[in-house]
Amino acid sequence: MTHRPISSVDALMGLLARCAGVWDTPDRSGDPVDILDHGLQVAALLAMSHPGDEEVQAAGLVHDIGHHLVPGDEAGHGTHAATAVEGLLGPRVARLVALHVPAKRYLAATDPDLVLSPESARTLGCQGGPMTPAEAAAFEAGPDAAAAVALRRADDAGKVVGLRVPAPETWRPVLARIAAGQAGAGPRGC
Repeated sequence: MTHRPISSVDALMGLLARCAGVWDTPDRSGDPVDILDHGLQVAALLAMSHPGDEEVQAAGLVHDIGHHLVPGDEAGHGTHAATAVEGLLGPRVARLVALHVPAKRYLAATDPDLVLSPESARTLGCQGGPMTPAEAAAFEAGPDAAAAVALRRADDAGKVVGLRVPAPETWRPVLARIAAGQAGAGPRGC
């Protein structure tokens, strides 16, 4: 299934608002918070751990919108979300969004103390299972591996029912700054 890229901060804010009351699984058997609350929690955690990196914070905010864009595609939700936001928020945010599933596979292979939520543990298999040593080495060598792992750790922690976090509108200026930076970085000639 294809979907149109998100073309403005207003459109992205509208999509995020529509993620309220939408869960990662259509039958609500997955994570205990809806997609909006989860994204807000992940972004807030990344704002604390990476206060100078608004792109990783934005990636945390939008990383699971693919569940809403293409319901039921657990293995592809990160790619769907990345494709949707790349034109607006740029290649790094899109890369981090797309990497949140491979980062789970990486951590499952390399962190013996990793604790996944029941839903994350269930979906690990359909997402490819723990990485092989060669896959893990390739992941580590890729751009933004450390930031993708940070996003993944926040993803695992950002599933607390009733946790108070800043409202969605507080993220509008961050998204607007990133989008403006992308618009200003358009194609360059020789």
